[in-house]
Amino acid sequence: MPRQPRLDLPYIPQHIVQRGNDRQPCFFTDIDRIRYLDELREITLHEHCVVHAYVLMTNHVHLLMTPTDSGQIARVMQALGRRYVRYVNDRYRRTGTLWEGRYKSCLVDNDSYILRCYRYIELNPLRARMVAMPQNYSWSSFTYNALGAPNLLVRPHPSYLSLGADATERCDAYRTFVMHAAPSEELEDIRRHLQSQHVYGSERFRAAIEAQLGRRAGPARIGRPRKSRLPDESAT
Repeated sequence: MPRQPRLDLPYIPQHIVQRGNDRQPCFFTDIDRIRYLDELREITLHEHCVVHAYVLMTNHVHLLMTPTDSGQIARVMQALGRRYVRYVNDRYRRTGTLWEGRYKSCLVDNDSYILRCYRYIELNPLRARMVAMPQNYSWSSFTYNALGAPNLLVRPHPSYLSLGADATERCDAYRTFVMHAAPSEELEDIRRHLQSQHVYGSERFRAAIEAQLGRRAGPARIGRPRKSRLPDESAT
């Protein structure tokens, strides 16, 4: 059975995860991480695709990006995969695949939903107990979004910009939001939507996506479909 095309629309953010094959490492030294981010920046600039948040873990990557055209993120991930795998294979004299199949992605609603994805992504190292504070991890967008450190790769989403009138206000508000621990239900909700590649957002957002794409964008509703009522002949 052929795979359905990914849910993909211009100007709708996507939360993306790509894992190392068999959960094996995809980064071995800091030089590898620098190379990955450099390649990502070059490719996204070429494709006019915007990165809002990211984290490079040892054996997987999370990205939050907004495309300006359909198919753009797929092109970014394909080009990035080819370049980075070639680099790793050449550097470490290895062969074969590096990534575990296709990346997973889900469309993300604006406002609180996308900010939850920001938080989910940037707190990965904390949940993995790699650091005590998110600013201690060098390979995420946290220092840009929460502390205002320079980062040529990241560009803020409008929902992030709405947090304050200037950069200082936005960083303060975002830092407060991130450090307010997300409930476990929120974490599971994000993981579930990403794994199933369903839209993450309100029912209104889901309905709008389904109307645009003409296909289901979430789980099938439970229960039998309602029977259509026969006309009431006594009323005619």
